Amino acid sequence: MPVTRPRLLDLYCGEGGASMGYHRAGFDVIGVDIQPQPRYPFPLHQGDALTLLPALVEQYRPTAVAASPTCQTRCRVTDWRGNRADHPDLLTPTLEALDKLGLPYVVENVPEAAWDGTMRADYRLCGTQFGLNVRRHRVFQRGNWTGYELVPPCRCYRRKDLVPFEHKDERAFRTAMGCTWMTNLGGRQAIPPAYTEHIGRQLLTATTTSPIAA
Repeated sequence: MPVTRPRLLDLYCGEGGASMGYHRAGFDVIGVDIQPQPRYPFPLHQGDALTLLPALVEQYRPTAVAASPTCQTRCRVTDWRGNRADHPDLLTPTLEALDKLGLPYVVENVPEAAWDGTMRADYRLCGTQFGLNVRRHRVFQRGNWTGYELVPPCRCYRRKDLVPFEHKDERAFRTAMGCTWMTNLGGRQAIPPAYTEHIGRQLLTATTTSPIAA
């Protein structure tokens, strides 16, 4: 019989930046997003992530769950064009739901979510740590598993050669992240797959000892 890859549910998947990294690490990924995502490269369930979660766990029996709740509630840049209070806090209920679920999980968000104590920064990653020409800091909290592998230090400070995040040239930033299949809007909200490929390999080692099919 063919060896199957372990499954991972990716909540709030968007167009699949995090999902692609977990896929490259060795998982079969199933995405969940409230919006239609025609560019998403893997099977997708459309709907509210936390509402669908129990049924999808029952259906797929995943090895792990990943989540990238929207960050506007905590991201400082939101205040430049609006009000953070106008956006729902999806991070807190997501962390609570995954803690109760008991499966290994990884939750991603902006650094501000760790600064205010909502989540732990078990990993704080930047594109320059993976040879990418972008500064995009994100933090990750792991739950119900352990593992850590060092990466080179962040080298984005005062780097004028990095591709800037600007709405007038979002395509260049999306490409620099390694998200070439995405729309400009999808790239604006995405993280580089290199981040979750790095974490996903550690998650895979921590959760299974079975050989993984290529």
